[in-house]
Amino acid sequence: MKFSEDRSFTNKLVSLILPMTLQFFMFALVPLSDTVMLAALDQDAMSAVSLATQAMFVLNLFMFALSAGSSMFAAQYWGKGDKESIEKLFGYVIRLTIPVVFVFFFCALALPEGVMRVYTDVPGIIDEGVPYLRIVSPAYIFMGFTMIYESILKNVGLVKQCTIASTVTVLLNIALNAIFIFGLFGLPVMGASGAALATTISNIAGFGTCLYFSYRYKTVRLKVSNILNTSLEARKLFSKHSAPFLLNQIFWGFGFTMISVILGHLGGDVVAANSIVTVVKDLVSCFCYALGSGGSIVVGNELGAGRLERAREYGARILRLTIVSGIILGLIAAASSPFIVMLLNLTPEAEHYMFIMLLMCSYYIVGRSINATVIAGLFAAGGDTRFGFICDTVTMWAFIVPVGALAAFVFKWPVMAVYFILNLDEIIKLPAVFIHYRKYKWVKNIVDTKEELD
Repeated sequence: MKFSEDRSFTNKLVSLILPMTLQFFMFALVPLSDTVMLAALDQDAMSAVSLATQAMFVLNLFMFALSAGSSMFAAQYWGKGDKESIEKLFGYVIRLTIPVVFVFFFCALALPEGVMRVYTDVPGIIDEGVPYLRIVSPAYIFMGFTMIYESILKNVGLVKQCTIASTVTVLLNIALNAIFIFGLFGLPVMGASGAALATTISNIAGFGTCLYFSYRYKTVRLKVSNILNTSLEARKLFSKHSAPFLLNQIFWGFGFTMISVILGHLGGDVVAANSIVTVVKDLVSCFCYALGSGGSIVVGNELGAGRLERAREYGARILRLTIVSGIILGLIAAASSPFIVMLLNLTPEAEHYMFIMLLMCSYYIVGRSINATVIAGLFAAGGDTRFGFICDTVTMWAFIVPVGALAAFVFKWPVMAVYFILNLDEIIKLPAVFIHYRKYKWVKNIVDTKEELD
């Protein structure tokens, strides 16, 4: 690779991953603030919010599939210079988003107790989670639309603006968390319900910020005509490459949710410890998520422009970087436990569980970093989504969920042995991921002139 090309790659990747890392970090601060503030009031309230937000996690599975599908095409169309097709894609994905977000809104608003009972049978946790779900339900609508907006805006050069929108959302959420949870400025103490209200208000503000940037910069516009009218060819093209992504998210995501269900039935201390560890995982994984998203855009631009060999070289460099960063991030997670203990008020048993769980994070995050970058980043950039669906589904449903459930409820193994099994999913699929990467099926242009969104 020539020096000028090398420098161009570095500059472009850095310009993407730095704001994206900040964006993912800001998003991870919200559950952290929920955890810290609610733990100061009541451990059950903290655990309830952790489990109640699993509903939002399931919604995110659908939204991530739709936003990743739109990003896959937008990156290649932008590299090709086809703005019109991006706008048609934008409208179609919003059309798909509308029914999804309203289904989750209805379930959280009308059936909150049923949702909570899926994850736990502890009465105190259920009682705290029901009002949380009712109050947070409108946030699902605005969060879903925001994710689609940001997936498009990132691919047309507005990464910094997306980061600003995320920052507004998160800082407002954290500030309102403190006000509503603890009842500052003369307001009543709301606890978990206060966290829900803060989430709803901040997501409305975040969506408004995205709308502002979209219409201020006018890079791409959301047109009503593109929402109402989408050609059969466009639907077929989007479905061809995005359907495996959606199926992957659903099967993997429900498997991941089953992990929470299994842990949720092992006791309140396990739920509390896992709630904290999940936040730590998300915080230290911000860079690898950004690297995967940014790498997908960089590689996708090259693929859309027809520079396949350069895209392949860029992918190799991104993979090397993600391995190194994953090792470093795993060590950081394992070393964080003494600092967390000083911040939170946990029972001795919950602290014990948390220490061991964080040690296990050291290997888990290495695998998560590689898989997030390769499967969701490089493979997706070239429309190679079928492998991820097969790999994740087999791993989760043929091993992790059934073996973990047997260990927990049939063989009655110790809690940490069960947790170890439930955290092997990112590791056991690595050999298959590397073998598939070397086949280079992901080095492909999926938006040639015969497949435009007409």
